[in-house]
Amino acid sequence: MNKVELDLQPWINTMEIGPLEISRLNRREAIGLIRSAVLRGERLDVAICNAHTVLTAIDDPEYAATLNRMTLLNDGIGIDLASRFLNGSPFPDNLNGTDFVPDVLKDIGLSLRIYLLGAEETQLQRARKHIEKTYPAHEVVGCRNGYFDMDDCQEVCAEISALRPDLILIAMGNPRQEKFIVQNRQNLDVKVAIGVGALFDFMSGSVARAPKIVRAAGLEWLFRLLQEPRRLFRRYVVGIPRFASAVFKFRFGG
Repeated sequence: MNKVELDLQPWINTMEIGPLEISRLNRREAIGLIRSAVLRGERLDVAICNAHTVLTAIDDPEYAATLNRMTLLNDGIGIDLASRFLNGSPFPDNLNGTDFVPDVLKDIGLSLRIYLLGAEETQLQRARKHIEKTYPAHEVVGCRNGYFDMDDCQEVCAEISALRPDLILIAMGNPRQEKFIVQNRQNLDVKVAIGVGALFDFMSGSVARAPKIVRAAGLEWLFRLLQEPRRLFRRYVVGIPRFASAVFKFRFGG
């Protein structure tokens, strides 16, 4: 969300973690924020931030500036531990997109027109079928995979806008999905845009979720690392110590 142009949330407390201002909302409040934007016809752009997002923002100031034009929600144990260390208290809920977006679809209390953008075609179509079957109150009005050239953004936005969705879920990974939202927002006629990362992979069944007991223990990251060690080695094995060091510097300087 462009906080300069749209002041939808003066009442929301935020937690500063490095270059980012992350909202402190419980699940009900976050869903209410999205519901309010849809009902009022006001634009709301949401990014879901984990430790990797913070590190990427540290390395890329342009990405940090992009994120700070959006409403940022917390994802994962790393962000929660950082909040405890920096602020003395945790975030109210873990708003990771894999659980939070389905909660939105289940509990928002509105019939939404939804557009899906991103992922490979097979995963995209399976995710669409999952949403249509699991959340029949909503209508998926269109979808497009994420394999398009950024020079084609104007065409993509026109295609989406013609369908007038209430909600667009964008699964193109960080930082591409957030940059796409912010850079193309004026051409997107949609009320709420959410960057959802790997959500379509989970919805399609192509990637398995960790068991509930593992998720409850805050160890879903380890489960994912064991699933895809080559792809996720740098993110977790290298990234976790980097993030811990960065958080220490946020508090004590240096």
